Amino acid sequence: MKFIYKAQTKDGRTVNGSFEGPDKQSLIAALTRQGAKPIVIRLASETETLKKAKKGKVKLKELVIFTRQMSVLVSAGVPLPKALATLQEQAESPYFKSVIGGIIKDVESGVTLGDAFAKYPNVFSEVYINMIKAGESGGILDAILKRVASQIEKDATIRKKLKGAMTYPTVLLVITFLAFFGLMTFVIPKIGKILTDLGGPDAKLPIYTQILLDISAFCISNSVIAHIPLLNLIPLLNKLPNIVFIAAAVGIGVFYLMKYIRTPKGRYQFHSLMLRTPVVKDIITKVAVARFARTFAALTSAGVTVLEALEVTGGAIGNVVIEQELKEAAKDVRNGKPLSEPIAASKHFPHIVAQMLTVGEETGQLDTILVKVAEFYEEEVDTVIDSLSSIIEPVMIVIMGAVVGLIAASVMGPITSLSQNIGND
Repeated sequence: MKFIYKAQTKDGRTVNGSFEGPDKQSLIAALTRQGAKPIVIRLASETETLKKAKKGKVKLKELVIFTRQMSVLVSAGVPLPKALATLQEQAESPYFKSVIGGIIKDVESGVTLGDAFAKYPNVFSEVYINMIKAGESGGILDAILKRVASQIEKDATIRKKLKGAMTYPTVLLVITFLAFFGLMTFVIPKIGKILTDLGGPDAKLPIYTQILLDISAFCISNSVIAHIPLLNLIPLLNKLPNIVFIAAAVGIGVFYLMKYIRTPKGRYQFHSLMLRTPVVKDIITKVAVARFARTFAALTSAGVTVLEALEVTGGAIGNVVIEQELKEAAKDVRNGKPLSEPIAASKHFPHIVAQMLTVGEETGQLDTILVKVAEFYEEEVDTVIDSLSSIIEPVMIVIMGAVVGLIAASVMGPITSLSQNIGND
């Protein structure tokens, strides 16, 4: 049998390697003789399965069902391995079955549930994982699982609302772009020829008309469609390299941008940019405050200390900038300050949150107050999204009208002027 292992040497280094032997005990004995301590041991076949598992996806609906059923089983006192095995049998997706199977093996080997989930970042989000870790540390895993399921559904509802709000404007934008491209490629060149015939090659045109003609010339010179007379494929093939080069350049740029955003520095800058973007920052802030309030309330009500709750809650926020603020707040709390003071000094937490925290600290009902805060901001998120959907549509209609009006003015103005000049002559 072939095993893949990760071990720690006497000097603290972590080494990876492979080993062939009759069983796992032989590998452990060999590592012990070398003075190394095994950390992870897997069959080579399991490792290949794990690599494949990290490339798949799980439907949101299936993840919600899994989380809710897990909550019921845990609250009923069913041991984690048995609960996971039951859910593995009920999973519809073969891929999700393999993921749960890997989690079962990790849990049986002593890995915490949160760390086992963390091995599948494409299935379980960072917020999901940190919430599970919060539940394990506070001994309230069943309650946290319910909260996670509700949060996933809430996030799905928000995404659905945003998608619905953007569908109509996106359709209008695509139609506008196609219409504009068609006008620039087929209509404006003919109108440009008419203007030249009427006014001569030296005719002075308004600057916005000249810009329109220049855009039209650019579209024609870089368009594949405009160079297919009678569907002849030779001009198409001649023009393809330019188009392919542009598409490849854009694709490579997007790829490296996404790769940079996944780095700690890039992620921090991206999240910081989101918190400076109008409208988006309001939604992100309200969602973050609601998550903070829900998670922190659940932990403190379970007896978790404020410092531990802050550490875990920061990772469940979903925004590293606000998470960093919570880490700074934890330092102030460690120095003896009440939590409400650093939250009041925060750039992103609304002042009402600090005021509510002050009331909760003075009355000893911090968890109850924070639940009210979470409910308030969850309603605020719904209101912002509904308002956004009602604003985007008229804005897009105005933009379309402006484009059409500009094209009409650029075309009809010079024609009218030149026609009058010809009439006077």
